[in-house]
Amino acid sequence: MHELSIAQSLLEIVLEEGRRHRMTSVKVIRLQVGELAAVVADSLNFCFELLSKETPASGAVLEIETVPVVARCVPCGEVFEVENQVFLCPRCGEPVLDLVSGRDLSVMSIEGETEDDMGEKKE
Repeated sequence: MHELSIAQSLLEIVLEEGRRHRMTSVKVIRLQVGELAAVVADSLNFCFELLSKETPASGAVLEIETVPVVARCVPCGEVFEVENQVFLCPRCGEPVLDLVSGRDLSVMSIEGETEDDMGEKKE
């Protein structure tokens, strides 16, 4: 289950960014996950929930957007969305190995609460 290591890395990123922005708690984390990243959303949520206990990210909601696999045909330049894992160019029929997206995992945004200089909480 590689979701555990992904959740650990995600938590480290969230906590570091939270410190940089003086967050007292993290409420929502928005992620983009490529279809080929082989991430099971429920497993990632479960692992993140376990690891984030007793941290400012405890109780944070993971909003996961799945990014489709997009490829570029080297011979003809066609850019297309791969469907059913068929990596053949729809224009010229050549096999495609040049991926544009679909393997990545990105933190898009982190929402939470901060304390301003007066000690009052704000969002």
